[in-house]
Amino acid sequence: MTTLQQPIASPFDAASTAAEVMAGVDLSGQFAIVTGGYSGLGLLTSKYLAGAGAQVIVPARDIERAQAALAGVKNVMVKPMDLARPDSIEAFCADVVGQGHPISLLINCAGVMASPLMRDAAGHESQFATNHLGHFRLTCGLWPALRASGNARVLAVSSRGHQIAGIDFDDIDFNRRAYDKWIAYGQSKTANALFAVALDRRGRDQGVRAFSLHPGQILTDLGRHLSSEEIAAFDVLDENGQQKIAPEKGLKTLEQGASTGLWCATSPALNGHGGVYCEDCNIASLNSAEIGRKGVAQWAVDPEDAERLWLLSEQWTGMSI
Repeated sequence: MTTLQQPIASPFDAASTAAEVMAGVDLSGQFAIVTGGYSGLGLLTSKYLAGAGAQVIVPARDIERAQAALAGVKNVMVKPMDLARPDSIEAFCADVVGQGHPISLLINCAGVMASPLMRDAAGHESQFATNHLGHFRLTCGLWPALRASGNARVLAVSSRGHQIAGIDFDDIDFNRRAYDKWIAYGQSKTANALFAVALDRRGRDQGVRAFSLHPGQILTDLGRHLSSEEIAAFDVLDENGQQKIAPEKGLKTLEQGASTGLWCATSPALNGHGGVYCEDCNIASLNSAEIGRKGVAQWAVDPEDAERLWLLSEQWTGMSI
């Protein structure tokens, strides 16, 4: 079976850090947007991009919290936006596009995980609505600025959790099936990967390439909906209650977790590539029994499902590129 999911030569691996990946990278004069850019992996990503000279825009629902987290970081500005509200996304995009600056990097890092059943104003299940539909709206709204760059990259931060579930096109919003927070999370992370496949097909001839990625398993605020018992069941804590660090198994520090996204955003090794799922600072192989939990499930990079999801997303949001 022919697949784009073929690892390439990379000087980095599972243990590589953000500092190693960004050494010598110069982003002077470029504009970047990082959703979720004021906590966890997003915060570290914002800092490294800004440190390399990029002007970084961090959209935030909680402006005061974002400004406090980014206090003292040069080259970063915070603007209001709520991924769960279409009108808020529209206003943010109008503001950014209206400034006239081409956007070189859009890193869709914000997300929710394993939350109780909630719905947005249109009735869509909240994990799918936030993790996928919100970022779909944002990317479409920013498209003129991304295209104006001539050499832009859009990153969708997915997760190995995509292996839990593909897209149930017959009942995405759990209107008929019983709600399962983990299946909903897996579905939303599969949507992130499929989004990159479909976006890259549309953007590659316009100078916009798209990637999805698994950063690793890192305990951040993303796990705020999990109980201590649920966290313990993942076997990620040592006998002292501290996170285990074993990057070859996906258990990473924040610095290691941020490295793959930064590599996808800046590495010249990815020039000419796109529409692929990455992990450990490389393009991932297709998942198989031989490699355990590594790699990407076929359903998350299936071009037909990617097109089906894209067209449905256009229908549900009323937006396109």
